[in-house]
Amino acid sequence: MATPQDIKQWIEQGLADTRVEIDGDGRHFNATIVSPAFEGKNSVQQHQLVYGVLGDKMKSEIHALSMRTLTPAEWEAERQ
Repeated sequence: MATPQDIKQWIEQGLADTRVEIDGDGRHFNATIVSPAFEGKNSVQQHQLVYGVLGDKMKSEIHALSMRTLTPAEWEAERQ
């Protein structure tokens, strides 16, 4: 069974310079993912990038993943 830390590592390893905050109960996970790889992409494309990094883990180890994806600029704007 995947842990929030596992998912965080998988995403951060697959997307360079990415920051992930995640929590979950072992089956359902909520993530905020901030990555420069999201620049110029809509939210569907951003989610597809993350799903691509997680690959088959989405079928076998992760039951449900809700994600909020942001570019670094969007993240900084929210924090102000």
